[in-house]
Amino acid sequence: MVGEVESNYRSLMRQEDPLKLKGKFFKVAIRHAMLYGLECWPLTKAQGRRMEVAEMRMLRWTCGKTMLDMIPNSVFRKNLKVRSIIDKLREERLRWFGHVRRRPLTAPVRRVEALTVDGVY
Repeated sequence: MVGEVESNYRSLMRQEDPLKLKGKFFKVAIRHAMLYGLECWPLTKAQGRRMEVAEMRMLRWTCGKTMLDMIPNSVFRKNLKVRSIIDKLREERLRWFGHVRRRPLTAPVRRVEALTVDGVY
């Protein structure tokens, strides 16, 4: 079984461009870990900027480059075919919003919309 998986992985590595494969891995594994649960809580501009910086550090590391190489961020995004993490976050939030809006009005997540708290305007 292990040899079978290893041979499939090696054949995949020979067939695909290594940067393309790394980009796919980043989108499937790393980005999802970074965005886990973020569609439900507010993100400040500072936190968003930190996420973008962390993402770019990972993309540079994936390509084997550093800031000293003076390569623009757009080059890494183009080579790995990766959009900005903030764009992906917006997409996930819109998906979550659609999910919530499709719930019946009696669902707890929808009842909170009409909740009024005494003393708060």
